[in-house]
Parts: sequence; C-alpha cells; structure tokens
Amino acid sequence: MKEIKAIIKAYDEADKERVKLALATVVRVEGSSYRRTGARMLVMDNGIWIGGISGGCLEGDALKRARNAIQSATPTLITYDTTDDDPYQIGVGLGCNGVIDVLFTPLDTADSNNPVEVLKRCIHSRRETHVLLTVTGLSGDWECIAEGQVIRYNSDESLEAFGGVNLQRAIREAAEMQLQTGHSAPKEFTTEDSRKLELFIEILPPEIHLVLMGHQYDVYPMSRLIKEMDWRLTIIADPLKINSHIAAIADNVLPPGDLSKALIDNYTAIVLMAHDYKTDKRNLPQVLATEAPYIGMLGPRVRSERIWRELEDDGMTISANNMNRIHAPVGLDIGAVTPEEIALSLIAEVKAALSNRDGAFLRLRQSTIHQRD
Repeated sequence: MKEIKAIIKAYDEADKERVKLALATVVRVEGSSYRRTGARMLVMDNGIWIGGISGGCLEGDALKRARNAIQSATPTLITYDTTDDDPYQIGVGLGCNGVIDVLFTPLDTADSNNPVEVLKRCIHSRRETHVLLTVTGLSGDWECIAEGQVIRYNSDESLEAFGGVNLQRAIREAAEMQLQTGHSAPKEFTTEDSRKLELFIEILPPEIHLVLMGHQYDVYPMSRLIKEMDWRLTIIADPLKINSHIAAIADNVLPPGDLSKALIDNYTAIVLMAHDYKTDKRNLPQVLATEAPYIGMLGPRVRSERIWRELEDDGMTISANNMNRIHAPVGLDIGAVTPEEIALSLIAEVKAALSNRDGAFLRLRQSTIHQRD
C-alpha cells in the first residue's frame, strides 16, 4: 500500500503537460522472485521512476520498456526469465530462478479510468478489500475492453464490459475464489466463439490498522515504526497525555472508553499497553467485543493470566476462539530489550499473525517463502 500511495502522489504532482507516464505492473510470477504480483513502478519519460518491480536488477530495462510503451501508446507485456541461460536475457545470472511477466501501460492522463486513477479511487474509498481486473492479453475481436485496462470489480454491473453472460459468470467465480483465498493471480478465459482473455485478478486489502491503547513513552517508537510501514495508526488515550509529535503522525487520537470510532475490522490489531493493571483489565472486554483478529497484551504472562482469572471470577468467561485472538506476552521472541526493539518484535508479530504465518526463521520453512499458483 505504501508503494501505491507513493505512485499516486508522484502521478498527481507530475507536470502532465510536459511529462508522459507509464505504469509497470507485475502480473505473473512463476517460481522465485524478489517482488510478487501487484508490485508497481510508475515511470516518467524524463527518466524519473517511483516504486519497483524487482530488487533493482530489472528496473533499468523496465525504464526502457516503459518509454517504448509511452512512445507507441500501446500496452506491452514483457517476460523476464531469470532461469534462462541465454546471456542476452535481461536478469540472467541473478539466481532468482523465476519467470516474471510485467505489463507496461502508457497512461492517458485525460482518462479518468486509467490504472492510476482506478487505484486512487480504491485508496480514497472506505476500508475494504478491492478486486482489480487488469486485462493483460486479448485474442480475437473485443469491443469494450482493451489490453492494459483495469476494471474495479464490485458488482455484476462492473463485468458488463466483458460481454457474454457465461464469460461474466466465469470471471465472477474466479474473482470470488481469489477473494476467498486473499491472493492475487493471473487467469485465462476462453469464450464460446474461441476468443481468449487473460486477466490479472488482484486482491488489494486495506492497510493494516494498529490501535495502541496507552500513552506511555513506549508508544512513541511504536508509532514511528508503524508509520514507516505506512499502516494506519490509532492511539486511544487521554489526548492531553500524548506527545504532540506522535499525535501529529497518528491517523486518529481517541479518548478512552469508546472504540466505535476506531474503524476496527479484520485488518486491525489492538494492543493493550497502558502499563496500568486496572486499565488493561477494563479495556480487554471492550476489545474482545470487536472483530479485531489480533489482540496483544503487553507485560509478562502471569499478569495477563491474572486478568483472565479475575474476569472469569467476575462472570466473564473468555471463549477458546477469543483466546486464539489474544497474544500474551505480545511480540516475537527476538530478545527485545529496548522500547525500539520491543516495537520491532510486536509489529513483526502483528504482520505474521495477520498473514497467517508463524514468524519462525525462514531457513526452517519447508515450503516456498511465498505461495505459488
């Protein structure tokens, strides 16, 4: 999400009367690659670029490809094969052992539906998971769609540009399947009259939202790191006790007692870090009533267990499902000691938990780092 926001900012600030632009998008990855599908790079014909499609090894060639797309005013799909032994193949020798398809799309800045404008509407809309359908290949005659076009799927009406009812149904089923898995993927479709359509179905969730319930000094390094990640940050504490610099970078500072204004959803993590036993005990039932999938409790295990026992004595039993949401002690075991290290430990665990990963050493992982289609 941070990369997309940077691309949108650069696009909005570009002098469109003097500069022409193109968008490079990774739409398929086979095997290993530093960046995954959905990685983007905005390229201007003056040589400036924002974002990236690799770890830096393909960007030079991508700059040339983007300029060619701008000059020809035609979207182009380029395959980079880092497994090829051909010495003339861009990317050979990198050792990535992957095949990457990148779509280079010239941007018509007068078109309110160009790919960056579509991304902009997604970013500026309410917090939800967006499904984007990017046309990466066409075979046969198509009247209402073109290569490089991006369609935001949010209803059956948004699929009408594809034509036939059967094709619309197939696309809808594929999009809903990817939405369920939470992963983006390329898909191919063949119509009844043998025309072919290639789509990149992209699942674009909202940014992670971290809610910190507390005002002590360890909120400060946590907040700075959260914003470096470009996550959404809400601090729940007495506003008079929050450092003005931290309040300035937070998306929201709310007084204690009311979580209804905190925009808590399935991409939200909440951390109880008041450093006051009674306050954390009072806040836990409120937090458990939300749909946040991650609830962290700062402090030693015995402290949290005492809170749970006392709540049960008060007539509130914490269900097994709710216990699965609670992380106490909070954070990954990295030997964190300082507030900055604790912030790193906590934020790494939030990312792992919301990605359904265990946060272990990658060298111990038996399967590939990223899911492969």
